[in-house]
Amino acid sequence: MFDQFGPSSVLQYRDLPDPEPIPGHALVRTRAIGLNFADVYRRKGTYHLAGVPPYIAGYEAAGEIVALGSEISGFAVGDRVGFADAPFANAELVLVPFEKLIPLPEAIGFETAAAVLLQGLTAQYLIRDSHDLKAGETVLVHAAAGGVGLLLVQMAKARGARVLGLTSSPDKAQVALEAGAHEVALYSQDWVSVAKEFSEYGMDVAFDSVGSTLMQSFESVRPGGHVVFYGMAGGDPPLIDPRMLMDTSKRLTGGDLWNVLTTAERRRTLARELFQSILLGELSVRISGMYPLSEGAKAHDQLESRQSTGKILLIP
Repeated sequence: MFDQFGPSSVLQYRDLPDPEPIPGHALVRTRAIGLNFADVYRRKGTYHLAGVPPYIAGYEAAGEIVALGSEISGFAVGDRVGFADAPFANAELVLVPFEKLIPLPEAIGFETAAAVLLQGLTAQYLIRDSHDLKAGETVLVHAAAGGVGLLLVQMAKARGARVLGLTSSPDKAQVALEAGAHEVALYSQDWVSVAKEFSEYGMDVAFDSVGSTLMQSFESVRPGGHVVFYGMAGGDPPLIDPRMLMDTSKRLTGGDLWNVLTTAERRRTLARELFQSILLGELSVRISGMYPLSEGAKAHDQLESRQSTGKILLIP
């Protein structure tokens, strides 16, 4: 938790009163918690936080139901569940609204669920809702060795697309290649030129989670191409002149998972599909590090260093 915005040093590990079950909510004892860049943004004050300090970050975790409020059906104490979009997840006990609860198959462990739900559901909507990816299209994936990036690479390849990944180091490039990228360029290279060589007229679509690279992503896609912006791990994006979009016939789409997970039914259906892909071996989930919840600052530092490949978890 934290009382003020700032660097990872503002994070504290301390006791608060246990939440009490309320109508329409389940009390979940977390066993694994997913760390995301959104948590870093909230810690820094980049993303709005409602309420007053102390603030508790986190939206994604997996664990067991230990108590139920009224007005909940279909779940029982002891059930294994995950969630991707319920606040205050960086804690041992979390009150989760009924509609946010996602049942876990027995074969899906807590660590896997906490590592894949938010980022896997994100990758799903990016290649379905933001850009309905077709076989034969060329795809530029930023941060291709990161949590969403690795899943995007696998999903795009499974759809028959040709994938060019971008990473910050040769070691990360190897991870992206092992995940299925056809080619990988480094950010230290002239990667725009690499993209134009990879696809003769430019890429069909670029998935940009870095933000500060947005104009280069536009340079990388063909006339009539598409840039999907869904994160700013490298800094705020520049302002986009609509006349540039008009002159080049290029498209810009923003992506936000919260606008996709609109109902409990949709949330659980998409999660089931995601879990099924894992169980069938079609999708591999990479966990790059697990930190005790008490060492959250170290986990934040690791995530911000951009040296990790895959998902970082906090373990209560």
